[in-house]
Amino acid sequence: MEKNCEYCGVHAHHDEHHEHEHHHEHNTREQLRLIIITAVLLIGAVIVEHQFALETWQLLLVYLVPYIIIGHDTLKEAAEGLLEGEPFNEHFLMSIATIGALCIGFLPGAETQFPEAVFVMLFFQVGELFEGYAEGKSRDSIAHLMEIKPDYATLWSKDEGGRGKEMTVAPDEVKVGDTIIIKPGERVPLDGVIIDGTSALNTVALTGESLPRDVAEADEVISGCVNLSGVLRVRVTKPYGESTVSKIIKLVEDAGEHKSQSETFITRFARIYTPIVVFAAIALAVVPTLLGGTFSTWLYRALMFLVVSCPCALVISVPLTFFGGIGGASRRGILIKGANYMDVLAKVRTVVFDKTGTLTHGKFAVTAVHPDAIDDHQLLHLAAHVEHFSTHPIGAALRDAFPDEATDGCEVSDVREMAGQGIIAKVGDREVAVGNTKLMDAIGAKWHDCHHTGTIIHVAINGTYAGHIVINDQIKADSAEAIAALHTLGVNRTVMLTGDRQEVADNVAKQLGLTEYHAELMPADKVSKVEELSTVNYQQATPLAFVGDGINDAPVLARADIGIAMGGLGSDAAIEAADVVLMDDKPSKIATAIGIARRTLAIARQNVWLAIGIKLAVLVLAAFGVATMWMAVFADVGVTVLAVLNAMRTLRA
Repeated sequence: MEKNCEYCGVHAHHDEHHEHEHHHEHNTREQLRLIIITAVLLIGAVIVEHQFALETWQLLLVYLVPYIIIGHDTLKEAAEGLLEGEPFNEHFLMSIATIGALCIGFLPGAETQFPEAVFVMLFFQVGELFEGYAEGKSRDSIAHLMEIKPDYATLWSKDEGGRGKEMTVAPDEVKVGDTIIIKPGERVPLDGVIIDGTSALNTVALTGESLPRDVAEADEVISGCVNLSGVLRVRVTKPYGESTVSKIIKLVEDAGEHKSQSETFITRFARIYTPIVVFAAIALAVVPTLLGGTFSTWLYRALMFLVVSCPCALVISVPLTFFGGIGGASRRGILIKGANYMDVLAKVRTVVFDKTGTLTHGKFAVTAVHPDAIDDHQLLHLAAHVEHFSTHPIGAALRDAFPDEATDGCEVSDVREMAGQGIIAKVGDREVAVGNTKLMDAIGAKWHDCHHTGTIIHVAINGTYAGHIVINDQIKADSAEAIAALHTLGVNRTVMLTGDRQEVADNVAKQLGLTEYHAELMPADKVSKVEELSTVNYQQATPLAFVGDGINDAPVLARADIGIAMGGLGSDAAIEAADVVLMDDKPSKIATAIGIARRTLAIARQNVWLAIGIKLAVLVLAAFGVATMWMAVFADVGVTVLAVLNAMRTLRA
């Protein structure tokens, strides 16, 4: 389904999704029309039966009209199953039961069951209609993510006269390093860096967050967002096949392949269960008859047994429940790679966090200034000048705290970087040293410690101690809320792993209410620590989740029972290694994901018990001759409709 648009030469990939949608809508309308026609004809047939004294074969002809109108698809599916050597499906069970009900009236001493036969088939189609509607809703909840697929990209280049030239192309025709133009209202087609322009981006389709994100020159943009205000010129950093939008769409399309334990069990169960039911129904009709029972009575009970035993409610509702759960989660900006990961997520009792970039922003900022001989402003001013050329995050934090340093006219010269100690430079006519205690000792400045937790940057002017600046990684606004929510959900162990110093880790752990932490770890230590924690969890039969920012945590994400990547959209490693991807930077979404998984599993279990409970009750009644065909229909199609409606609750995550 790939054709070129005659106006812009863009590949119309998205037509496939819309065509599928139109086809589904057309089928639903057609099915509804047949149900209404059949219901009217069935009422007419019942009136004819009561008004006219017709022969049995004449009555059969009257009822065959609505039966064939509503049942032709089911009969066709059953016949195809027989021809393909796979007869044991719900269409086969329904066909046998209803054909039997149509024929039973011709046996000596038996009553006709024509209305029942048509009604069973009619109600079965009503169940199919509900199933189709629910599946459509579930697909829509996932398809909203497909809407992030860009239709085109506006390629910008210079013509021979040096003027800018715009050309509309398919996103997959744009190469890395090309410049694209994104106008207000357009979807960002590829990942890149802004080289000109400012705007606000709507990221709701990706992250579930309605608040727009402001962007300016040098900021990264990811495909799938919508440009709201200004015109942006963007240099492309990834080909379309490796862009965020491509990865998300592939991830969503693949999610259905990873079945949950419940789904796998029910597929196997239906394969064994259906033939057993067919042979049990044959035995129910034949054995009591051989023992002196009336054949028509036991045949009627056998037909009811077939209708009741049909596993539709289980086969349809359980996969639909998980499908709906994945769709509901995606609306909240949580991508779960398959139903099997929902099983694991629901049972998690230990959550292990990487600190930097997960619980904290991973960006340093000045939290306190303690001058000795000069004021706060001067201390920051001198430190920012000395760190002007530094690429270290600490240098960036000092420059951010004193943004005027580039325009205040001070001259910086003779810059010397002291490895593992800090930097010494001349600011005007003063020699300023900025660094750790080793640097202060080296120049003979009498420093003193600070009662604040964090990275302490000491400053000396002309060899005399001038004070210190405290720099800290900033804790995310909802990190404490996230930990509290997990504890409320019964996650009894929240662990933080970090390469940071012991006192920094201790301070963060206390602020957030974590149950334990492990500090000063190398990347390899994190893997062994997760293995150690997993061993304890394995003994308790509870899975362990690891949450990382996805950039350097891929080995640990892969090793954990379930890996959750935080804000991992820009990270290839995260999307590859993680089982769950949170599409924004909010740790609170972890509790939401666990909550959705538990609710989905609970609804799946409700459907299993509802279906089995009602079916067993009606089977017992049927065995004693108390149940009617109407009861049998409710035990099958009625329960299926209830289970499907219950499954649809997962969409409201």
